[in-house]
Amino acid sequence: MKFQQRRHADEDLNMTSLIDVVLLLLIFFMMSTKFIDEARLQVRLPEAGIQPDEAATRRTVEIEVTAEGGYRVGGRDLVNNSPDTLATALSRATGGNRAQVITIRADGRAVHQSVVTAMDVAGRLGYRQINIATVHDGSQSR
Repeated sequence: MKFQQRRHADEDLNMTSLIDVVLLLLIFFMMSTKFIDEARLQVRLPEAGIQPDEAATRRTVEIEVTAEGGYRVGGRDLVNNSPDTLATALSRATGGNRAQVITIRADGRAVHQSVVTAMDVAGRLGYRQINIATVHDGSQSR
């Protein structure tokens, strides 16, 4: 018996579909990518070795956020926790001076939303220098 070897035709890979898919993916990613950051929060970090002068600390107005989510402006409790009440109290405490420094002092157990609301109210009123501080209870162990 004589076996004949079959001739295999050269199999070519068709690269056309692969190139089409790669180009479509490239177009998709180019169209879905944002090249401009629309909103950024500018944060000025404190520097070591700089002590605040006493005149600057006297001119600050403090918004205290209690553990229960209540607010105190300038050491006075507010009637309720609504943003409108906080805005009114803040405007009265600063006398409408938008250049005044605002310090938000939050209790360590305060709800995050209360702190964000205080920041939002101060930002909407036009205050641009807002400091954030946390209050730690010394009796708690870590």
